Amino acid sequence: MKILIQGGRVIDPASGTDRVADVAISGGRIVSIGSLPEGFQPQTTIVAQHCIVAPGLVDLSVRLREPGHEHEGMLASEMAAAVAGGVTSVVCPPDTEPVLDEAGLVEMLRHRAERLHQARVFPLGALTRNLQGEVLTEMLQLTQAGCVAFSQAEVPLVNTQVTQRALQYASTFGYAVWLRPQEAFLGKGVAASGPLATRMGLSGVPVAAETIALHTIFELVRSTGARVHLCRISSAAGVELVRQAKREGLPVTCDVSIHSLHLTDVDIGYFDSRMRLSPPLRQQRDRDALRAGLADGTIDALVSDHTPAGEDEKSLPFAEAVPGATGLELLLSLALKWATESGLGVADALATVTCRSAGVLGSALGTFAASAGRLTEGGAADICVFDPAAHWVVTPSALRSQGRHTPFGGYELPGRVRATLVAGRVAFTAD
Repeated sequence: MKILIQGGRVIDPASGTDRVADVAISGGRIVSIGSLPEGFQPQTTIVAQHCIVAPGLVDLSVRLREPGHEHEGMLASEMAAAVAGGVTSVVCPPDTEPVLDEAGLVEMLRHRAERLHQARVFPLGALTRNLQGEVLTEMLQLTQAGCVAFSQAEVPLVNTQVTQRALQYASTFGYAVWLRPQEAFLGKGVAASGPLATRMGLSGVPVAAETIALHTIFELVRSTGARVHLCRISSAAGVELVRQAKREGLPVTCDVSIHSLHLTDVDIGYFDSRMRLSPPLRQQRDRDALRAGLADGTIDALVSDHTPAGEDEKSLPFAEAVPGATGLELLLSLALKWATESGLGVADALATVTCRSAGVLGSALGTFAASAGRLTEGGAADICVFDPAAHWVVTPSALRSQGRHTPFGGYELPGRVRATLVAGRVAFTAD
């Protein structure tokens, strides 16, 4: 199908493009940005005046709840939430039911996702069988099935020898390993250690749970040369350790969640279970360091950490509630909010959820790597069209995700998605 996106402000952070131009699409690819090809006759025209035409968002942390919740239609609802938020590519962790530790399960997930014709899905394979931290999975088979990297999701690796062997194997074959830096025994609390957790009688997770894990990971990276992505850094001390590791030249990247970027432990209020998150919300100094780290590039990407939770799972006392919140539909707006409050531009905000996110995945995307998170002539037409001046109030009941719980309910946020295209096909248009 031939589509024309007319009169929008085209912003591509990867190339520095920022100008008003038409975008012509044909055969799933961008054929021109600016002057239309001779004889180009669009079948569909999207009028984008006063809107920004940006690369489709790449979200590195999205739980789709399939396999495991097929009967609830979770994949369909979460993919609909993705394109409604301008997200065209999602990376999903392996902690599904059953765990993504076999090639057949990965192929099934990808097949089901492709049939929905919405966002692209890039699965992470389990690093160890059933995420039990004992026996390594068949990484080659999982890679051939479509896994872009390997992860333990939220399950810490207790056995350092297993971690070392996993990194050695991954390094030998050029695979990346994604790890959540959290020491297994110190990380069992439900809130960040500090005066607030003490007053509320909540078990704490100290910053040391993150920093001890980071020191261990960096030592193993030094000895193995493996590429490691650190998922959801949450503390000022953690940011500084990552900064030092990058200065040293270690092959590490990291991300931060929208929750840690905007909220602190004070937002827990009177045991608000919507704020029961993993990693837990920390103090303001940590939030400020995370914001600065994202701005200066120490932190590579911003993620939604989309973890849909049901009503029964959240309607419990704070310590018993399931950690997590929906975030796919909020990622773009919260990136824009961060940039505005940090004195940065729209392009800076978009970079953290487009080209910088895609850069973490790198060559694992195969032929798609050259155009992921970018707007380039000849590249895949994964595009988000949004109105930066339009503000909207987060109404949980109106979200498309089956998980309606979010800490940002009632917030007024900037940036309204008007259309999302995936592979040159219109996957979402606003009412």
